[in-house]
Formats: sequence, structure tokens, C-alpha cells
Amino acid sequence: MWELASKRTLSRLAWRRKRRWHDPAVLAAIAADIAAYGPDHIALTGDLTNFATPGEFAAARAWLETLAPAAAVTVSPGNHDALVSYGQADRFASLAPWFGDDDGGGFPRVRRRGPVAIVNLSSAIATPPLFAGGTLGRDQIGRLGEVLGALGREGVIRIVLLHHPPGAGVVSGRKALADASALRVVLARHGAELVLHGHAHEAVFCVMAGPRGAIPVLGVPSASSPVGSPHAAARWHAIEFDAQGAIRVIARGLDRQGGGIVELGRYLLPAATSGIAA
Repeated sequence: MWELASKRTLSRLAWRRKRRWHDPAVLAAIAADIAAYGPDHIALTGDLTNFATPGEFAAARAWLETLAPAAAVTVSPGNHDALVSYGQADRFASLAPWFGDDDGGGFPRVRRRGPVAIVNLSSAIATPPLFAGGTLGRDQIGRLGEVLGALGREGVIRIVLLHHPPGAGVVSGRKALADASALRVVLARHGAELVLHGHAHEAVFCVMAGPRGAIPVLGVPSASSPVGSPHAAARWHAIEFDAQGAIRVIARGLDRQGGGIVELGRYLLPAATSGIAA
């Protein structure tokens, strides 16, 4: 109970300083723009709550239900969603329909949508005060290798989803994924076509080694971050796959001039070449 009080107290103090950098109107505008675009599926990379209270989880579930049916949205929990360990399992259970197609079990959870498989990981763990790191754990990483290998042999497009960035140096040590190097080993061995993450509050692009070539890694800023925030303004990525496996990314977000949602740019990633190990 000491952990519960101390971590939430420090988080509330931090929130008083930072709350002006999160605007519900910006989040509403981003959600409306996504709805107008009409994607086949929506992936959210965590931090649906701030203090991980039961009331926040209830509000997060209600908001998700306005966004799209649960089968059309996949959520990877963030560090704020696991702010404290007290009661965590019960709260996460309320969001289970948004984790994957199967109803139970741990992570990885898989969503199959046509030629695409979203492999959903959870890096969300309770941490000491002033830390915001994540961990996947040996069991989850081991299962991930099995899942990626099986999906790769099917020839589907594999998208790995998690909250914490897997790339080295993207965030400070106190916010980093503790076993990122182990995750990179699995990706290098089994491959994936794309990795998506959050947490950094910036637009991030990097690549990781795969068995047949580079694996692109994308991160987005907070969906509620207004223009003028110390971090990047809110944006989202529309990701499209063509018949040859090429990945088209269309970035949409706040216009720094007028504040509306506009297209910020588009680019092509090379056709997926990560393959599977022999």
C-alpha cells in the first residue's frame, strides 16, 4: 500500500506540471480524423490512463467503445496503465477484448486480419517512483519467437506492437525497455515486417536487423499533445500495405500554423524483406 500511495502521489505532482501539455480537444480531433479516414484496424500503443485507478480504467474502456468495436482496435498497455502493482490484474482484465483475438492467457496476443497479423506485447510493469521503464520478461520473449516463426512460415505480414521503444537510446535509461536487447535478438532471428511503439512522445523512425533485411520501427507522439508542447505535437500514422508487401506511411497530425489536423507527409518503406530463418 505504501507503493500505491507514493507512486500515485508523485505522479499527481508531475501531472500538475504537465497537464497543460495534454489537451482532450486535441485527442478528440485526432480520433475524429482517424474515424474519417476509415482504417481497417486501429493500433494504440498504451497509456490510456494516468494513475491506473479503477475509475480511469472504466473511463478508458468507455472511450475505446466510442472509437470502434473492440475487434477493430488493438491496445498495448503502457507504463502508466501499470503505474502500481496493486490490483493490476483485475484492471487489465477489463481491457482484455482490446488485447487480441483470444479471450485469455498472457502476452503475446495475436490479431489476425486478412494478410496481417498484429503480435501484441505488454511491456507494462509497475516500477519504483521516478522510473518509467518496461520489461517483457523471458517467458513472453520466448513465446514471441515461437509466434513470429509460425506466422512467418505462413507468409503473413507481421506487425509487432508494444509500448516501450525497442531501439537503443530512444528514451533515457530510467524510461527504457530493460530487455530490449533480448527482443532485438528474437527479431533478428525470426523477423517481422514492422514494429510499432509509443512512450517516447516523439515521432520516431529507426530500423532493426532481421534475418533477411531491415525491420522498420515507428513511434508516434501522444495523441493529446498540443502545438507548443515540449514534445512533438499530436499525430497518427495511416499504414497501408500493397500487394507486393511495400509499406506506405501517411502521417497526419496537428498543423503548427492553424492547429487543425492535416497531412504532414507520406513515404514508402521498402517491401518487407525480413523473412524467416532457414
